Amino acid sequence: MESKLAQYSALAQKDKGPAFISLIPEILAQPDPAVISNDIHTLVDTVINQDNIGLVVGRQVLSELVKVLAEGGIKDHELRKRVVEGTLATVQPRIVSYEEQVNGLKFQLADLLEIEEEWSEAARVLMSTSLESGQRSVSDADKLRVYIRIVRLLLEDEDSVQAETYYNRAALLIHSASDRETILQFKLCQARISDYSRKFLEAASRYHELSYVGEIDEEERRHMLTAAVTCAVLAPAGPNRSRVLASLYRDERSADLPTFNILSKMFLDHILRPAEIKEFEKSLKPHQLAKVAISSNDRLASASNDNSYADDNEPATSTRTGPSTVLDRAVMEHNLLASSKIYNNITFRGLGALLDLTPGAAENMARKMIEQGRLRGSIDQVDKLIWFESEREEDDAQGKAGGLGEVEEAEDTGAPFTKRWDAQIRLTAANAESIVQHLIEKGLVRLAVPAA
Repeated sequence: MESKLAQYSALAQKDKGPAFISLIPEILAQPDPAVISNDIHTLVDTVINQDNIGLVVGRQVLSELVKVLAEGGIKDHELRKRVVEGTLATVQPRIVSYEEQVNGLKFQLADLLEIEEEWSEAARVLMSTSLESGQRSVSDADKLRVYIRIVRLLLEDEDSVQAETYYNRAALLIHSASDRETILQFKLCQARISDYSRKFLEAASRYHELSYVGEIDEEERRHMLTAAVTCAVLAPAGPNRSRVLASLYRDERSADLPTFNILSKMFLDHILRPAEIKEFEKSLKPHQLAKVAISSNDRLASASNDNSYADDNEPATSTRTGPSTVLDRAVMEHNLLASSKIYNNITFRGLGALLDLTPGAAENMARKMIEQGRLRGSIDQVDKLIWFESEREEDDAQGKAGGLGEVEEAEDTGAPFTKRWDAQIRLTAANAESIVQHLIEKGLVRLAVPAA
């Protein structure tokens, strides 16, 4: 090999390129992988580092080698990886002169690392590619594809912090994208970034939107629908989450999901039990089980536990001063919201027993939800009571079985609890009349005819 390289180095400048290029298939045809790797290294070192070869010839030979490797000139995975890494190491000192060829080799190395499921390593290789050089023009579409791929790889290793940096770069270029596949990949990254950033409500909406896209494989769409349900369950309780839950509950595909039970209970405002939560917890990813930090102010407020207002009939208090995980917080907030649909009021101790919190922590959680507009009610700190305000109109409009209920005007009697009681009587009577009318229309019952 050395003699041929010396011979070709002495040729006229115009003949050097074709001569060196002719050695590439000859080297790859050898049976010994070690010899192939060594000869490729020698060839690259010669054309890159010898002054009498010239930059133009070096680029021609290196471009041909990149092309041959990309077309599967080396079938063995390990050998190809060794050749690519060795070539990159040889070219590194003169990387400025061979940017295009080096980028091609790095893209191939990233492919090889991705096959090995070395996600972070593949992402780091792509990060080191030169996309902003003044020597060569890289289109916005190509940059966007690289950024999206980096985000996807980093998220596979759950490195959401660094992934968000490259997602923000991609967001600046997405407006110029026309390729449908690239746009869908960006939207998926968008949903996953929201998921990892604990913006669960936003993530649920984005996942649900993607689950309707016909170009995506059916199994992937099912996976996205499952992710949408999971994020909706983990989202902060309140009117916005109720709308997302309603949308998912009405999606007929949701009934086939393993998480449908918890979805239906949350939509129907049923209180969740520990066994159901444990089952759901098994399906969560590590970032969805992240610990929740309790601020010093919350810890101080939650430590309040005045037993002077307790009586013998009330349950014993818990010692927990707040939720420990994202799921824990979501379930507690949901159960608090669900209890507001059952009770007119509840004591701090009673709510604490329901949520497995100290009375002070239960009051603190209710106070925050009321402040944020996620719970309608008021707190009576003298009597240690939380009063829930009626949301009858909203409930009637949403409809517990499908969201198709009608809202009727109710006269204001001035007394809130009298009004609520009257409304419940009217609603019960209206439902009974509706059922009887339906049975008559079906011919299942007949109206009694009074005797003459």
